[in-house]
Amino acid sequence: MAESQLQLVARRVRSFPDFPKPGILFRDISPLLKDPNAFQASIELLADHLKENHKTKIDYIAGLDARGFLFGPSLAQKLGIGFVLIRKRGKLPGPTVSTIYSLEYGQAELEIQKDAIEPGQKVVIVDDLMATGVQLRPGCCCHLPHQLETAHNHEIWTWTFCTWMPAAKCL
Repeated sequence: MAESQLQLVARRVRSFPDFPKPGILFRDISPLLKDPNAFQASIELLADHLKENHKTKIDYIAGLDARGFLFGPSLAQKLGIGFVLIRKRGKLPGPTVSTIYSLEYGQAELEIQKDAIEPGQKVVIVDDLMATGVQLRPGCCCHLPHQLETAHNHEIWTWTFCTWMPAAKCL
């Protein structure tokens, strides 16, 4: 059954070359979101992946602004855990931790509320796409999760993506 779910999800992700600028291959998840069966399959596949690969307790799913917000809450609900926002700079109230990082088509800055995750809690970060310009290290990506791991004793276990691009660089 997992293979048919995977095929259903794959059929609902479109590719648009040279968007938003030349050299970028944009993966459009709009058809996936329009199809309730495909969306449910994507959440079930992600939840199954996390259950199989993380035998101990996950405390939170954290979602990246903005498309991580589409998958993160449903995934967190499926797993029976909470959801934490990682937003673009200036969108969260109160004290935050932030970082600037490079994308394949520019720069972005993300932040999380300082009290969103307690020391020692285990977090899985979810987004819709692992993009070509993102440099991954095992267990974390860009600098924000690394800052949380080192300065605040959080455990960022993994990044989970609905789709991926083969040219992503894994460090």
